[in-house]
Amino acid sequence: MDMFDRYYNKYDAWYEKNKFAYLSELAVLKKLVPINKKGLEIGVGTGRFAAPLGISIGVDPSHRMLDIARERGVNVRWGSGEDLQFLDNTFDYILIMITICFVKDPLRVLQEARRVLKNEGQLLMGIIDKNSFLGKFYRQKKSIFYHKAHFFSVEELTQLLKKAGFNKFSYCQTLFELPERIKDIEKPLRGFGKGGFVLIKARKSKGGVV
Repeated sequence: MDMFDRYYNKYDAWYEKNKFAYLSELAVLKKLVPINKKGLEIGVGTGRFAAPLGISIGVDPSHRMLDIARERGVNVRWGSGEDLQFLDNTFDYILIMITICFVKDPLRVLQEARRVLKNEGQLLMGIIDKNSFLGKFYRQKKSIFYHKAHFFSVEELTQLLKKAGFNKFSYCQTLFELPERIKDIEKPLRGFGKGGFVLIKARKSKGGVV
């Protein structure tokens, strides 16, 4: 995660440079993030999502990013998704935005997320779909951040979520053009297959891993 400490300003500036892509992602999240519930963001970064969504607690391994998230009003904790320092059944919902493609052990992160979720708790996971036009573009572009990313397709991540003990899946998508070409907030669509960004919503299944 050294690159996020090194390039934290460049990371945060992306959201200003690609304002309408960012706001389009936020629009999807605002439709699905529970209101007045206790939430956690794993991989909170600079707080670009936790702060406007009212997610009170965020975890990230980048100290410099956490400093910015703290300034934005997020209660931040240093740490990794593979080893969450919270008790079982703590949160109503958890958000993971893009982070899953950078972690060392994706299944472990999802298992930890399930552990700290309350029964029937929700996991919201935003990804750049590997099979989308945007996923293919980023894999070819080899940017500072994405050259080390492991992209997932929606189908691959759904199977991994099932293995970690989640069910009741639903999908919503946005970013139908390259981020720099988006000049207005896009209207999100249900499902996946057209948008570059997909939000997967899953529920903590009862009775252990399915």
